[in-house]
Amino acid sequence: MTRYPTLPLAADLYNDLEPSPESSWRDLVPGLMVAGLATMAAAFVADHYGAPLTLMALLIGLALNFLGADRRMGPGLGFASKTLLRWGIVLVGARITLGQIVGLGPMTLLAVVVILLVTLGSGVIIARALGLGSAFGTLAGGAVAICGASAAMALATTLGERRANQAQLALVLVGISAASATAMFLYPTLAHQLGLTDRQAGFMLGASVHDVAQALGAGYSYSDSAGQIAAIVKLTRVALLAPVLALVAAFFRPEDGKKTGITLPWFVVGFFAFAGINSLGIIPAIASRGVQDVATACLACAVAATGIRAPMSSLLETGMKPILVIVIASLVALALSLAGALILL
Repeated sequence: MTRYPTLPLAADLYNDLEPSPESSWRDLVPGLMVAGLATMAAAFVADHYGAPLTLMALLIGLALNFLGADRRMGPGLGFASKTLLRWGIVLVGARITLGQIVGLGPMTLLAVVVILLVTLGSGVIIARALGLGSAFGTLAGGAVAICGASAAMALATTLGERRANQAQLALVLVGISAASATAMFLYPTLAHQLGLTDRQAGFMLGASVHDVAQALGAGYSYSDSAGQIAAIVKLTRVALLAPVLALVAAFFRPEDGKKTGITLPWFVVGFFAFAGINSLGIIPAIASRGVQDVATACLACAVAATGIRAPMSSLLETGMKPILVIVIASLVALALSLAGALILL
């Protein structure tokens, strides 16, 4: 029986991991089939019970974690957690247009950028204070600040396996999914209690709720007007994913010092390209929705593969410190978003 090495979960952006031997498409089939079936099961649960797709994909993946010990699964799971993830990030660009961002107005747009940067920075500071390191703080803080699980996967890809290992990523995905689901239910109630206008509530929810689906769900549960504003604000945060990835790529240089220039990952360029094309309005609405569905499927499959490959022993040994980073960063984002809504709108 042919033996396959375990592939790294996160992409090797800086070539700082051990090279993996090339695999034929036949080698990819077992792992891809398992990840695909897990994704379809997650989609079924999400569609029928209203659960977040990302969370369901991760939980089902973790339930199938024992399959990760089978070396035959390695190539396919590695493909799902790296190649499909990168293409999913590229296709996320089809969710936004430059017009949506400009429509916010300069002060509101500036507020979104400030909230994002402060939330990300708070994650780094808290993680360093807890002894978890800047890389984990960037991973967790960025997931809270930008777009939840999708941002976590993209940041893990950029950071590389040595900086953000599988156990850390899996824990962030669990924490961020739980935090996003909690925010979707609690934040609109808070907005009602504070008597926020539709515009204020939409900004607060769009700027603070983690995942896109939960942010829109929270906004539209408040009102249609609030939902529209929340969608624009949230998609602006998604659009800022690419610049943040570029900054992370510049900050976290390779350990061997072989590269000295700023490396812009190709999937970041692809993200911008898709956003630009979508801004021109030349993509038919039905095609745009199809692209978004493919992006969702790619990301969900990558998350499922993450759960299957996650080292459970390391995950259980990590403790509550990583979750604390997510909780505090989420509270920072909520406080800043509420302040911005009250001051600017």
